[in-house]
Order: sequence, then structure tokens, then C-alpha cells
Amino acid sequence: MLSAKNLFQEILDDDESFRLFCSIAAGGESQGGWENARIAALVPPGERDLAPKIARHGADEDKHGRIFEALLRKRGLSPAPVPPETDYTMLLEREGIGLQHDRLRADEPLTVPDIVTYLAHSRVTEQRASEQMRLLRKHFGDHPDLGRAVKMISHDEDNHLAYCHEELLRYARAGHGRTIQRTLRRCALAEIRVYRDVSLAVMAHMGRILGWSRPKRTALAAGIHAVHAWERLAGWHRMVTLKPPLRTNALGGPEPAATASPAV
Repeated sequence: MLSAKNLFQEILDDDESFRLFCSIAAGGESQGGWENARIAALVPPGERDLAPKIARHGADEDKHGRIFEALLRKRGLSPAPVPPETDYTMLLEREGIGLQHDRLRADEPLTVPDIVTYLAHSRVTEQRASEQMRLLRKHFGDHPDLGRAVKMISHDEDNHLAYCHEELLRYARAGHGRTIQRTLRRCALAEIRVYRDVSLAVMAHMGRILGWSRPKRTALAAGIHAVHAWERLAGWHRMVTLKPPLRTNALGGPEPAATASPAV
């Protein structure tokens, strides 16, 4: 039976597929950590109160990268090269989503529209991350090797999503509402296309590693295309709505000691 739990269990049970999965995840998280650190350093003078939250966002993502690397070490595995077609963050940048790396490598302060762009991009991608980690938490939250890591990352991703809602609503009240909605829509439509392409690429690599049959590969590809069709038609709306989060000031203050360690 094809189910998310069964598919991930297959990936988890095989060293090579698990190695690729963790390497892709670690690379994406580390890249996100670098991006947030640069944004925090370049926040415009009038928005400096936001810098610690952006830095915390980046520190969390760096931590997640270390968690996936620790999971590899625990299995005696080394990181695998990440195939370019599975690099979600790089492909989003190529689509012009978020702040371009050339902009972040420069030492010029960002503008308020730049910060709005960063938050809109994060709101869309954190929706995806939060949903994926909730799925893993549902199926593997009690797993002896993965459970603690899954719960920790899921908690952080929910915090990141709450933070994006809260800050975007603040900017909307300050008069940026139309720009925010326009940017969110553009990000969401690009993200669902990139997510489809990355999902197809990841499943193709996993299929070769695990020796999946042609009917199984075909069924999985059809499922990915069906999800994309739904998201293109209506599902993208969940990525662009804004509402006051249940968790307020989710990234305010120091990182809680209970979630600070990357040990698994």
C-alpha cells in the first residue's frame, strides 16, 4: 500500500536512501540559516527590533541542519552530494523568490520592501515545512531514533510560521497590505511548482536506490502531479492567508534550553 508512512519507512530503513534524505534536508536548512543570518545583519535601521527574531530564525535552521547531520553520524553515514534538481532553496532563488544571494552578500542595508519580501517568502515556505514536519511527527514522533528530532524541528517550524503571520500582519497594518498579498501570491504559485519538481526528482532518486518497480514509480509521480494540480487550483490559498497566530512573539527572547541542543 502506498502511504506516506510506508514510503518514509522504506527510505528510513535503507542506508543510502536515508543518507540522501538527510543530506538534502541538512543542505536546505543550512542554506536557510545563512540567508537569515545575512538578513538579520542587513536589517534597515528603522527595523532593528526585528533583527533578533530573524537571527533566531536562522539559528533554528542551522540547528536543524546539525540535527540531520547528527542522524547521519548516528548511523555511521557521511553526507551525500545533493543533486541540483533536488535543491529546493536554490531552485526557489532561480525563480526569483525571496531575496537574491547577490543582494545578501553585499553590505548595503536592506529596505522595508526587502524585509516584506523575506517575510512573504518565509511565510510560504514555512507553511510547507510545518505541514511536512507535522506529518512526520504524526507517524514517527515515537520512533526511537527520529522521534525527538522530529518533535523538536516540528515545534520550531510552527514557531517560524507563527512569527511570519505576526510580522506580516504588523506590516499590513502599517500600509503594506497590497504589496504583501501580491508577493505572497507570486511566492506561493512559484513554490508549488518548485515543490512538484523537487518531489519528482527526489522520488526518482529514491526509486533508483530502492529499486521501485515502474508501476510504483508511475503511481507516485501521478500522486505528485495530482497534489500539484490541487494546489495550483485552490490549495495555494492556504499559503497566502494571514491570521493572528496562537503563538505570539514566537521568536522573541532567547532560544528555549529544551530545544537548543542538536543532539538526537
